[in-house]
This record gives sequence, structure tokens and C-alpha cells, in this order.
Amino acid sequence: MQERITTRADERMTTTGLRESAPRSLRVHHTERVTPQVLLVELRDLDGEDLPPYEPGAHIDVHLPDGAVRSYSLCGDPADRSAYRIAVLNHPGGRGSRFIHGDLRLGTTVTVAPPRNNFRFDAAPRTLFIAGGIGITPLLPMIRAASRRGADWVLHYCVRSAVEAPFLAELRALGNGAVVVHAADEGRRLAVADLMAATSDDTLVYCCGPQRLMDGVASAARPSQDVRFEWFTPRADAGRDATPDDRFEVVCARSGVTVAVTEGVSVLNALDAAGVSVDSSCEQGICGTCETAVLEGEPDHRDSVLSDAERAAGKTMMICVSRARSARLVLDV
Repeated sequence: MQERITTRADERMTTTGLRESAPRSLRVHHTERVTPQVLLVELRDLDGEDLPPYEPGAHIDVHLPDGAVRSYSLCGDPADRSAYRIAVLNHPGGRGSRFIHGDLRLGTTVTVAPPRNNFRFDAAPRTLFIAGGIGITPLLPMIRAASRRGADWVLHYCVRSAVEAPFLAELRALGNGAVVVHAADEGRRLAVADLMAATSDDTLVYCCGPQRLMDGVASAARPSQDVRFEWFTPRADAGRDATPDDRFEVVCARSGVTVAVTEGVSVLNALDAAGVSVDSSCEQGICGTCETAVLEGEPDHRDSVLSDAERAAGKTMMICVSRARSARLVLDV
């Protein structure tokens, strides 16, 4: 999702200071095809009440009828609490896109978890946005915010063709910045290494798109550059320092339960089998839902959420994929 120094547990708190995790039913209020393959969906509360607040970069989890859960970035205006807006690519074989493009109608009711944010937007004098296709969705509210603040920004937008670029007309109309379209059908591909080499260290970089694009940006970035990612799939180097899947012990400080985590079993599944419930969603280490505080022991981080600094600090871990380097972990659950 991104490489940065923040506390994601804080980012997932509501404005009341409490972590809100209970899903709610929302109704499809409006749909709009923004490109031939991208459907914009507006969801509203059944009783017309305001929805929980969110900041640019946040996503919601949509519960599908078959029990699967899919995460979608919120691309609307955070100031408008009457609705959540998501834009979904019609991806062949994708259960989420098949349901949204094939089964959603005006008035359809869907179950949605409150927004979570692992990709928070921070103010900066200069911001570079790099988007690939539908990866524009979490960046769109950020670019609007940068434009309103009068900050300098540039978007490099990588697409198959300009016709397939969601929200392109709106982006080009925003002030204080520039949009550079890299359309493959016109032979205009982004030279990632050259772009990152020309980007100053005081420029904040946000990137979202296909894994190949984000891997390229991550490889080209200098250690001194602040580059933040939103990952749709686990990053290629997520388990680059992983130790063998040895057996270890997890002590649940609040629940008073001690669990043995064996080879091939995740911490999340081991805790669930022992009756200790922890919120989870993707089970791939990309959504941040199962982030859990570590009180003692050394985690073996295999997620795509935490920054290198956060991994080194070892204060939290994503228990759906990460394991332990030490023989014992004490978790705040």
C-alpha cells in the first residue's frame, strides 16, 4: 500500500476516537459509466443519515453475496458525507467486478464496512502522483485536495488509451497542477527511472496502479525520497526477509489465551480457532484490517502495508500473513 512513517492504527480511528468496524447496509443511489469499462457507483445510507467520515486515500470493504469481501478506494469528495463513491473496473473473472457490473441496480442494498485508510494524504509544497488505469481512484480525492490548497502537483497517468482513462476531463480541469497522459496506444510510455531521477527529495510521491508500475517506481526511488503506495495485490518483495515457517507461540494479553502457531497456519487462523476474534478482510496483507499491536517479541513482517521504519520498530503486525522471528509473541488482543 505505501512506504511511509505513520501509525495506521490511528488512521483507522473515527473522529470520536473509537475504532468503528461494524458493517452497515447501504443502497445504490446512482450509477454512471465513466468509461466503457469503469462503473461509478454511489452508495447512500438506507435512512439518509450521514456516513462515517473519511480522508483522501481511504477505502471501503464491500461484502459480496457469496461471502467474499472486496476493497474499493473512495473516489468522491470526503466533505460530502451523504454518499460513498467507488469506481470499479470490469475485470474479467473478478468476483467483485462481476457482481458490481452485472448485478447492481438502483436500489440494490449492499453491506459495507466503514472506511479505513492506509494511504493517507499529507500536505506538501510539491506532490507527484503516478497512476496506472483504475489506480487513479485513491489519488483523485488527493489531487482535488492539492488543487484546493494551491499546492503544486503533477499527475503522470498511465493508460492503454486516453479513452480508457477514468476522470481525465475532470483532472485536466483542476488548477495548480498538470496532467501528463502516457497512452500505450500512442506509444507514450512512462520512463519511470528518468521521472524518479528528476524528482526532488522534497516532493511527496503517491503511486497506485498495476504491480509492474509500482515495482518500477519502488525500484527507481532513492532512499531519500518519500514514496507512498496503495497495493491492490501483495507486493513482490513483501516476504523478502521471511524466515522459515517455524512453530512459535502467541500470547493474547487481553484474552488470556496462549496459542501455538504451526507451520502453514497463519496467526489469524490460529487465533480464530482458539476463539480469539480479530477483524480481517483481504488475508493477503494489503488492506491493514488485521493490524495488531505487538507488546513483546519480534515479528516477521510479510505484509504490503508497513513501511521499512515501521517494520524495524516492530510495534504492530498484520497477523493474516506475518509470522514471528522470536519463539514467542505477545499481542494486544
